[in-house]
Amino acid sequence: MTTLYGIKNCDTIKKARKWLEQQDISYQFHDYRADGMDKDWLISVAQQIDWQQLLNTRGTTYRQLSDEQKADMTETKAIELMCQYPAMIKRPLLIHQQQYLLGFKADQYQALLA
Repeated sequence: MTTLYGIKNCDTIKKARKWLEQQDISYQFHDYRADGMDKDWLISVAQQIDWQQLLNTRGTTYRQLSDEQKADMTETKAIELMCQYPAMIKRPLLIHQQQYLLGFKADQYQALLA
Protein backbone atom coordinates (compact mmCIF):
# COMPACT_ATOMS: atom_id res chain seq x y z
CA MET A 1 0.00 0.00 0.00
CA THR A 2 1.24 3.43 -0.94
CA THR A 3 -0.05 6.44 0.95
CA LEU A 4 0.59 10.09 0.23
CA TYR A 5 0.12 12.48 3.15
CA GLY A 6 -0.35 16.22 2.94
CA ILE A 7 -2.82 19.00 2.30
CA LYS A 8 -4.79 18.87 -0.93
CA ASN A 9 -4.34 22.50 -1.97
CA CYS A 10 -0.53 22.40 -1.59
CA ASP A 11 1.23 22.90 -4.94
CA THR A 12 3.85 20.24 -4.20
CA ILE A 13 1.11 17.75 -3.29
CA LYS A 14 -0.57 18.51 -6.61
CA LYS A 15 2.70 17.79 -8.45
CA ALA A 16 3.23 14.53 -6.57
CA ARG A 17 -0.35 13.37 -7.17
CA LYS A 18 -0.12 14.24 -10.87
CA TRP A 19 3.15 12.30 -11.17
CA LEU A 20 1.70 9.25 -9.40
CA GLU A 21 -1.37 9.32 -11.65
CA GLN A 22 0.74 9.74 -14.81
CA GLN A 23 2.78 6.69 -13.76
CA ASP A 24 -0.47 4.78 -13.13
CA ILE A 25 0.55 4.12 -9.53
CA SER A 26 -2.35 3.53 -7.20
CA TYR A 27 -2.14 5.30 -3.87
CA GLN A 28 -4.28 6.51 -1.04
CA PHE A 29 -4.26 10.22 -0.22
CA HIS A 30 -4.54 11.35 3.39
CA ASP A 31 -5.32 15.04 3.84
CA TYR A 32 -4.14 16.18 7.26
CA ARG A 33 -6.91 18.77 7.49
CA ALA A 34 -9.84 16.82 6.07
CA ASP A 35 -8.91 13.34 7.38
CA GLY A 36 -7.39 14.43 10.67
CA MET A 37 -4.07 14.02 12.39
CA ASP A 38 -3.26 11.40 14.97
CA LYS A 39 -0.54 12.34 17.46
CA ASP A 40 0.58 8.73 17.95
CA TRP A 41 0.94 8.32 14.19
CA LEU A 42 3.02 11.50 13.99
CA ILE A 43 5.25 10.28 16.83
CA SER A 44 5.81 7.01 14.95
CA VAL A 45 6.69 8.94 11.77
CA ALA A 46 9.17 11.02 13.79
CA GLN A 47 10.89 7.75 14.70
CA GLN A 48 11.46 7.12 10.97
CA ILE A 49 12.16 10.69 9.83
CA ASP A 50 13.91 13.17 12.09
CA TRP A 51 11.35 15.57 13.57
CA GLN A 52 13.53 18.49 12.47
CA GLN A 53 13.07 17.40 8.86
CA LEU A 54 9.33 16.94 9.38
CA LEU A 55 8.88 20.45 10.74
CA ASN A 56 8.34 22.87 7.86
CA THR A 57 10.08 26.01 9.10
CA ARG A 58 9.85 27.71 5.70
CA GLY A 59 6.06 27.85 5.55
CA THR A 60 3.86 30.75 6.55
CA THR A 61 2.25 28.83 9.42
CA TYR A 62 5.59 28.39 11.15
CA ARG A 63 6.69 31.95 10.42
CA GLN A 64 3.50 33.26 12.00
CA LEU A 65 4.26 31.59 15.32
CA SER A 66 5.43 33.86 18.11
CA ASP A 67 9.10 33.94 19.00
CA GLU A 68 8.12 32.31 22.28
CA GLN A 69 6.50 29.39 20.45
CA LYS A 70 9.59 28.94 18.27
CA ALA A 71 12.05 29.21 21.17
CA ASP A 72 13.65 26.08 22.63
CA MET A 73 12.08 23.79 20.04
CA THR A 74 12.11 20.15 21.10
CA GLU A 75 10.66 17.06 19.47
CA THR A 76 7.74 17.04 21.91
CA LYS A 77 6.99 20.71 21.31
CA ALA A 78 7.33 20.31 17.53
CA ILE A 79 4.96 17.35 17.46
CA GLU A 80 2.39 19.26 19.54
CA LEU A 81 2.62 22.20 17.13
CA MET A 82 2.40 19.96 14.03
CA CYS A 83 -0.71 18.28 15.46
CA GLN A 84 -2.25 21.68 16.16
CA TYR A 85 -1.15 23.15 12.81
CA PRO A 86 -0.86 20.34 10.21
CA ALA A 87 0.40 22.83 7.61
CA MET A 88 3.66 22.83 9.58
CA ILE A 89 4.39 19.25 8.50
CA LYS A 90 6.69 19.20 5.50
CA ARG A 91 4.93 17.66 2.55
CA PRO A 92 4.35 15.50 0.80
CA LEU A 93 5.13 12.47 2.89
CA LEU A 94 5.03 9.25 0.87
CA ILE A 95 4.98 5.92 2.67
CA HIS A 96 5.47 2.84 0.53
CA GLN A 97 6.07 -0.60 2.03
CA GLN A 98 7.31 0.95 5.27
CA GLN A 99 9.74 3.23 3.46
CA TYR A 100 9.37 6.96 4.05
CA LEU A 101 10.07 9.72 1.55
CA LEU A 102 9.66 13.38 2.44
CA GLY A 103 9.21 16.02 -0.25
CA PHE A 104 8.70 15.41 -3.96
CA LYS A 105 11.37 14.66 -6.50
CA ALA A 106 10.28 12.54 -9.45
CA ASP A 107 13.55 10.58 -9.56
CA GLN A 108 13.25 9.64 -5.87
CA TYR A 109 9.65 8.55 -6.35
CA GLN A 110 10.68 6.51 -9.39
CA ALA A 111 13.46 4.79 -7.47
CA LEU A 112 11.20 3.96 -4.52
CA LEU A 113 8.18 2.84 -6.53
CA ALA A 114 9.91 1.03 -9.40
